Amino acid sequence: MSRSASPCLGEARAIVEAPCELGEGPSWDARRGEFRWLDILGRRFHRYRLEDGDHRSQALDELVSFAAPLTSGDDLLVTEHGLKERDHAHGGVSPRREVEAANPVTRSNDARIDRHGGLWFSTMGKAAEAAAGSLYRLYRGEIFCLKQDITIPNALCFSPDGRLGYFTDTATGVVMRWALDAEGFPLRQDGGAFLQDGVAARPEQLAEPEPWADFNDDPGNPDGAVIDADGYMWLALWGSGRVARLTPDGEEVGHVRVNADQPSCPAFGGRELTTLLITTATEGQREHKEGRQDGATFLFDLSEALPGVRGLDDPPIALR
Repeated sequence: MSRSASPCLGEARAIVEAPCELGEGPSWDARRGEFRWLDILGRRFHRYRLEDGDHRSQALDELVSFAAPLTSGDDLLVTEHGLKERDHAHGGVSPRREVEAANPVTRSNDARIDRHGGLWFSTMGKAAEAAAGSLYRLYRGEIFCLKQDITIPNALCFSPDGRLGYFTDTATGVVMRWALDAEGFPLRQDGGAFLQDGVAARPEQLAEPEPWADFNDDPGNPDGAVIDADGYMWLALWGSGRVARLTPDGEEVGHVRVNADQPSCPAFGGRELTTLLITTATEGQREHKEGRQDGATFLFDLSEALPGVRGLDDPPIALR
């Protein structure tokens, strides 16, 4: 059975039909009971309150790919110039840390909070230039570079115990798995911890991640992903109109159908973390297909499709 022929768990419903050019970076703000996501190329920050369906969006002055809740109640934005802090009450944005700010070629892309309260985030070429991107981690106020020479970094997510990290370079079609140390960093080549006597490993000193799931024979390309409480990955497959559920061994055992060709990233939310929000994109599409909802944002209720399956809490990030 091919991956795309896995059992269909149901179809997600559109909640915001106004199209995102590149919807990305969905996450759940438990404090406010709302999903948030970004339209990177459309330069908008979206919020959707699950209880009553209230949807709001804010125009942004630059390319932003993720908004992480902070312990202060504000938001940490992952932007094309680095990390910035957004005042949640008034929407004002102030610089926090520059990352590749002087490089006009790159912008930020995929990001995800890990099980240790760190933030993994990435960069890529604005025109998907080969090997222009890098992978970083913000941890306890410091930023560390983990990997370089990536073309389209995606699928950042983590096992429930925090000892495995996943990512893909979409251009390769393969999702990779990395063994992590007790603080959530990739291990060194000799199996040692990333930080030794206060000195961080350089990217070339790290053990290579291992291939975990290959999608080169699939109609979809691996994009954003999230891990549920059972360690299964929910992976958006750009170009296939589906979000696949993969076992910890990388086998596809089901999928959610999305009425959009380019699903980009899923995230769990809701009081019990049983609601899946899925962003999509219109980027690169030359014409609209009748009946399709390309660029819309979708929800899927897992409590009916897979009772007992739920997501993992993402803790707010502490900057100080």
